[in-house]
Amino acid sequence: MTIVSKASAYPKSVQSGLPRLGVCPPGWTRGPLSSHLIEELRPLNMADDAVYDLVTVKRSRGGVVLRERLKGSQIAVKSQFRLKAGDFLISKRQIVHGACGIVPPELDGAIVSNEYAVLRARPSLSLEFLNYLAHSIYFQQTCFHSSIGVHVEKMIFKLEEWLKWDFDLPPARDQRRIAEILATWDRAIETVEALIANAREQKAALMQALLTGERRLPGFTAVWSAQRLSDVAEIIVSNVDKKSRPGERAVRLCNYTDVYASDRIESDHAFMPATASSAQIERFSLCVGDVVITKDSETPGDIAIPSYVASTSPDLVCGYHLAILRPRTADGQFLKYLLEQPVSRQYFASRANGATRFGLTVGAIEETPLIIPELDEQQAIGEVVRVAELSLHRLTSQLADLRREKAALMQQLLTGKRRVKLAESEAA
Repeated sequence: MTIVSKASAYPKSVQSGLPRLGVCPPGWTRGPLSSHLIEELRPLNMADDAVYDLVTVKRSRGGVVLRERLKGSQIAVKSQFRLKAGDFLISKRQIVHGACGIVPPELDGAIVSNEYAVLRARPSLSLEFLNYLAHSIYFQQTCFHSSIGVHVEKMIFKLEEWLKWDFDLPPARDQRRIAEILATWDRAIETVEALIANAREQKAALMQALLTGERRLPGFTAVWSAQRLSDVAEIIVSNVDKKSRPGERAVRLCNYTDVYASDRIESDHAFMPATASSAQIERFSLCVGDVVITKDSETPGDIAIPSYVASTSPDLVCGYHLAILRPRTADGQFLKYLLEQPVSRQYFASRANGATRFGLTVGAIEETPLIIPELDEQQAIGEVVRVAELSLHRLTSQLADLRREKAALMQQLLTGKRRVKLAESEAA
């Protein structure tokens, strides 16, 4: 029985609902995991001078990874157990957060304490299939209800209780085929993730070169000038809150999260409905080319996060805790990229004041130091960086699509709603 405080608030990594199986798919079998899994205990006779690899398991099925490498004399807990590549490893203290996975070949021979459960499978179960099954809500719920404790961060997994839960499993050959299909999706996701990492590095290098003048675009030779932000843009601090009041006009409010989470403000975004006075609408409406920054935040590093206004509408108004930078002799897109540079981030973090909540004064924003080229070079640099940004966004969108499609396919395959086709050699 699981004992949990009613006041506990579970993070997204925890599935605390009551596990329930539906109708067992045709051709599948229902039974306890104890029929398919065996706990492996390989006690280690530790030597003080020997060096050992200690591993951990990441939450949310993030995999088994090396934690540290120590001599036996440095390991406080002397009761340790050997792992083999292909073991299914469960962290007894973190499984409610999804900390489980297969030991990879490079960690063969690593060690863990009795805080972990080490499992091997009988021929009736593919551990690769089990590794994907661990993503299912039912699997996560059985882990939660097989753990005891008064707080979600202190719950202890009871393996013997978990092994009593019934699971619906397809034949072993179907399990292997399902695992192969999902592994193909994983490889596609990993490929796009690598492309994104490379695109981010290229964009960062491009910005560093172009926005500092280290690299000049062809045709531009004019000397860059040192200026303050107030020299090139008007600073407008909004006072429009989220409340709707009688007698005011309906508006759509661009809020802190809209700016923080997006590189660009687009008019078709689902902004929050609110109201504002006619004077506020005239003063704080957003214009194409504006840069909106976060003026207040809980941490200094999140101060002055910029977003570029790419499109707008007459009812789109800037909200509270934000400031509009309206360019006079600067290009908004270039200015946005310039404010993302490390030197600008360091300046804003150093000028943020507060204890539990940090903010920038108007004076600090006005005094922001800039070294910038002429307007036409700013515009050219902004467009070049924008091309790199669009490429990165396309890859990020592609990755999100792949993850959604894989999650939908996994749900169908792991519940038997979609059946796999076997090759003739497998079906024979």
